[in-house]
Amino acid sequence: MTNHHQHHQHQHQHNPTPSWFHSSTFRLFSCFLGIFVAYLFFGIAQESIVKDRYGENDKFTFIISLVLFQCVFNAIVSKVILMIRQSPRDGTPSYMYAFASFTYLFAMLASNFALEFVSYPMQVLGKSVKPVPVMLLGVLVARKRYPWTKWFYVLLIVFGVVLFMYKPKEMSKTTDSTQIVGIGEFLLVVSLAFDGLTGGIQDKIRDQRPVQAYHMMYSMNIWSCLWATIAVVLTGEIYGLMNFIQIYPEVIWKMFLLGLTGAIGQNFIFLTIEWFGPLTCSIFTTTRKFFTILCSVFLFGNPISNQQILGTLLVFIGLFLEQLTGKKKHK
Repeated sequence: MTNHHQHHQHQHQHNPTPSWFHSSTFRLFSCFLGIFVAYLFFGIAQESIVKDRYGENDKFTFIISLVLFQCVFNAIVSKVILMIRQSPRDGTPSYMYAFASFTYLFAMLASNFALEFVSYPMQVLGKSVKPVPVMLLGVLVARKRYPWTKWFYVLLIVFGVVLFMYKPKEMSKTTDSTQIVGIGEFLLVVSLAFDGLTGGIQDKIRDQRPVQAYHMMYSMNIWSCLWATIAVVLTGEIYGLMNFIQIYPEVIWKMFLLGLTGAIGQNFIFLTIEWFGPLTCSIFTTTRKFFTILCSVFLFGNPISNQQILGTLLVFIGLFLEQLTGKKKHK
């Protein structure tokens, strides 16, 4: 303990910033805020790219290319930060990043393609359970141990989000989708399983050696670029995209905005993983959706149902208790 203390004093001599700047509460808060704000704008950009009509009746359908574009953007941003920080080489074996990026990319693609078969509320619901597979596969892949209280709080948060998001009315509207029921749900399950795997591998990487956020971000995205490029060429999507951009060049600045907000968001995601681990990160990204809706309730005065109020309470209770136990453990 004394050694640790001296190290801290030593740091403060170099670094005049006040200690709250280095405190985990400040880090936790800034990570959450960063993820929240960046992905709020990211969501707006993504929706305007994918849902808008172009020209007479054209739609943007190049999902893999969009993901590839984001990965390229993320890789460039993280590389620039690595060069500015002049950080030492990362000793993590490449195959671990290759595997993690494959599962990460697959999870993204699966959830994007699921949207073609299931309603949006269904997709959001599916993604809300994300912390559960992250914990399960953390136990299986990285041999992590979570106290039962943590399981309880995480399930509380997930249940709260599900309650908040679930609207039976919207589900019953999509009657025509009964024939293709199964594909979308299957894709969501695949997406969640790969999300969990990614978290498990990231946990394993973190357990083996201290890894810097930007090393992980750069390596994961460079590998994802490779996988996505192969996919874009094999599916022939690249040619369609080229044509589309020639006809509708205005999509380029939307893609740029998407890339920028995505890179800022990912920056905070990897910092969260470096400082607090993949589980905290998946709790953040899950509650982010919930806060986005909550914002719309307050900003635009959208009505909120009793069920949603209950969901909100559960999420906050879960987050609060999860924070308290987290604090006790770190001390």
